[in-house]
Amino acid sequence: MDKALINIDYTIDFVAEDGALTCGEPGQAVHDKVLALTKEFYEAGEFVAFAIDKHTENDPYHPETGLFPPHNIDGTEGRLLYGELETYYQEIKAAKNVYYTDKTRYSAFHGTDLETKLRERGITEVHLVGVCTDICVLHTAVDAYNKGFTVVVHKDAVASFNQMGHEWALGHFQETLGANVV
Repeated sequence: MDKALINIDYTIDFVAEDGALTCGEPGQAVHDKVLALTKEFYEAGEFVAFAIDKHTENDPYHPETGLFPPHNIDGTEGRLLYGELETYYQEIKAAKNVYYTDKTRYSAFHGTDLETKLRERGITEVHLVGVCTDICVLHTAVDAYNKGFTVVVHKDAVASFNQMGHEWALGHFQETLGANVV
């Protein structure tokens, strides 16, 4: 096991039609690929991480409070994984190669122990899926790059509510971070 899949923010609030900060159709369109990659990595015995945004309602100190509408509020249905991914996660969550971490900033590494979990397992390559390509996926990719991980972004398993930002981020992953965009 030298690679890991990191599922980033693929939740009801970010993907469902009525989600609080939804990508809508672009996010829904990648559902089957996100699920298939999660199953593929899990069944191969690879490390599968879920890094999920967690906010407190009306938090005046969080920098996103003034940028975005309230989303992924602790204790709400909006924080559940979207679609069949939630069902699959419930089936596998007790496995030793599955890890779930709450994150409170864009990057899955900021303020979490994700890096420690990856290093403990000798993981050198991270595969990224989820939303939003140009926000949380991007910041996670930048941190992974800066920490010396090989970065792979699955372009058919990431989405954003900003198509121009999505396209820009895909280019940035490859051209600036040296990521493999597959």
